[in-house]
Amino acid sequence: MHLIALNIPDLLINLWRYNFDCEKTDSKHSWDWGVLQGDTWKQHGQAIADSTPYLPGPFDCPPRNPAEKISSGYKAWEFLLYVYGLAPAFLYNVLPEKYWRNFCKLVFSVQIFNQHHILTVDLQQAHKRMLEFTAEFEVLYYQQCADQLHFVRLSLHTAQHLGPEVRTIGNLGQEIRQPSNPYANLSQRGLLLSQINALKAMIPSLSPPTNPIPKGGVDIGDGYLLLRAKENCEAEVIQSYLSGNQSYDTEFQSKITRWARIRLPNGQVGRSLWKEALKAKGKCRVARNVKLLLSGKLVFAEVYYYFILCMQNNSEKRPVALVSFYSEPHNTLLKASFGTVWSCTSQGDSSLHVVSIKAILSVVAMVPHTPFPTSNDVTERFFVVEKPGLDVAHMIHNNNVLEE
Repeated sequence: MHLIALNIPDLLINLWRYNFDCEKTDSKHSWDWGVLQGDTWKQHGQAIADSTPYLPGPFDCPPRNPAEKISSGYKAWEFLLYVYGLAPAFLYNVLPEKYWRNFCKLVFSVQIFNQHHILTVDLQQAHKRMLEFTAEFEVLYYQQCADQLHFVRLSLHTAQHLGPEVRTIGNLGQEIRQPSNPYANLSQRGLLLSQINALKAMIPSLSPPTNPIPKGGVDIGDGYLLLRAKENCEAEVIQSYLSGNQSYDTEFQSKITRWARIRLPNGQVGRSLWKEALKAKGKCRVARNVKLLLSGKLVFAEVYYYFILCMQNNSEKRPVALVSFYSEPHNTLLKASFGTVWSCTSQGDSSLHVVSIKAILSVVAMVPHTPFPTSNDVTERFFVVEKPGLDVAHMIHNNNVLEE
């Protein structure tokens, strides 16, 4: 946690802000990476602060304005969201391209290392990008100049070992209470946990549910829950979806009951445009944007509401959501950033679809940005930010951006 959330961000931000000592035989005028100065630093910090309403509540503590608060107890979690979530997009066209691309390789690796579940192929790619990042860092910043040797901190060397050392023994490592004799202590803790698990298996009441169904909630299976508010509404809005589905009983269901929220198997609670639109802009942390996997393809969408379709003769009920798909990502930007900046446009009512709720993988943030300020295209763009720890590898696999 300290390495990627504190040590490496401290190194990079201080480089970009000219906060390193400069030897008499060196000159800061040759440091072309020091771009976060003056108004640029203030504008960058304000952009980070302005992102708060777009970061869902399940993302926990949002990063504060780094231009004002980075030396005032900035938390490790804030650094994670700021550096590895928001910074790749907001530093585009701010950092010189070669430094930005080098930084994106770091972000790519850290996003993979932070996952709870890592595929071997992803781990290999993350390790490869981390090695590239550290090797390029020395070429770009240190430049084999003795006066700049202090740029190469121990944290860079340690980062090279993250890939090979991504191994786990469950939570037993956290259970060690006797560092002087860790292996004997570990075996005893394992034995104790096994005995506890055996008791819980024999007497389930000893282990109450960790995520009980809230009052008024409906379990729709596979770890998904529909949560209130709810109300009845007309079903005509989904006729285009139903017209091609012969099993839908139009005589039975002329109205639907829509739901405002959903709880996903990963514990996140997603909301919907139906209720969030009633709140003042900036007074609600938007949690209606989701990541879906449809027919093996990754899609990001804005949820209008959730509901249950009753199929023919009421023999089957399908939990579905009315969503608006975001556009395909900007391909050039996606590849240049090694899959870390997924920039889309909102398509609104022109891209409405009805999808299975169980295709929803997670709640994501869609943060507005302007990556091409000098372009004639004034369409507002949004970039994807995922909560650190959730699986982001699907983003990479679906767009073949692993290889340049």
